[in-house]
Amino acid sequence: MAATTPLPVSTAPWKPDLKIAVLLGVVSALAVAALIPYLVQLMPDKFAKLPVPLPVLVVAQSLQALVLMGLTSLAGLRMGRRVGLGAPLLQRWINREPLVIAPRPLQAILLGVAAALGVVALSAGIDPFLPPMLHPPAKSGAGESALNGFLASFYGGIAEELQLRLFLMTLMVWLVAVLRKARPSPRVYGIAIAMAALLFGVGHLPAADHVWGLDAVVVVRTVLLNSIAGLAFGWLYWKRGLEMAILAHFSADIVLHVLAPLVAKAA
Repeated sequence: MAATTPLPVSTAPWKPDLKIAVLLGVVSALAVAALIPYLVQLMPDKFAKLPVPLPVLVVAQSLQALVLMGLTSLAGLRMGRRVGLGAPLLQRWINREPLVIAPRPLQAILLGVAAALGVVALSAGIDPFLPPMLHPPAKSGAGESALNGFLASFYGGIAEELQLRLFLMTLMVWLVAVLRKARPSPRVYGIAIAMAALLFGVGHLPAADHVWGLDAVVVVRTVLLNSIAGLAFGWLYWKRGLEMAILAHFSADIVLHVLAPLVAKAA
């Protein structure tokens, strides 16, 4: 039987990770506020029935994101130190820690764009089989729609990566490491990437349900397309760090939610 590498015990203090977690909580709060115009465009019927004024909702949701994302980021950073995952650029810039991973931002951008183009290509084959929309998005000008998509891309790139990669994927790898008392094998990271990607796809089902309702085609389309992108983001998180996963996710969303609407309007 092959020898396993003992799991290192993290002796790093909490304060450096706390500083990064606070920063991530703040930018997540801003990303949630930026997401609201896109949601209003996607679900105008629901926002027309709000029991509170829209600005109050924005502030409440942003404060909630500040706390929840800050706490989950702190947990992800702490767990990540024991399994080689984390935010190397932020750890370098904020805490002056050695940079242990080559970031390669161009690779992240190209992989994010490639994932988005793959989603577009698969959508072209699946979308003709979708049921009629139950709640078509509100009509708007091309620039307005693209602007909302641009603002929403910050939520996808930042908040979703904090939830799915920094916290959830790290948690899965960390649990295996703790149970085995050894540094996980590449297979463990691969399984965690796949599971986080699958959950990333499942997490988009409520929005799909609002637009089409959930039949077999809608479920397969939603989970499959988002999981493909999630695999790319998970691999980048493992090999290049959180920042490159965020950059790739943001790049993919720019293609899907900014360039695609502009091209559709121009056609």
